[in-house]
Amino acid sequence: GKAIHTEVGKMNETSSHEETCIVCETKKSRGIHIYTKFICLECEKKVVSTPTSDPNYEFFVRKLKSLHTPTLYS
Repeated sequence: GKAIHTEVGKMNETSSHEETCIVCETKKSRGIHIYTKFICLECEKKVVSTPTSDPNYEFFVRKLKSLHTPTLYS
């Protein structure tokens, strides 16, 4: 497994700078951006694969509520 993981990491990595994931609050270099927020690859996989009946689902929903688009003041 490790050799393959390293290969994939090299392929997908565009920069080595790290950002804090809004779900696990850990600094990670790989993940996705939704609006201005960052979700690491591990949490993104967890969120996608967690069934709605899972107790952790509610936790993810609460975390992801901070993703709402910013209010525009006119």
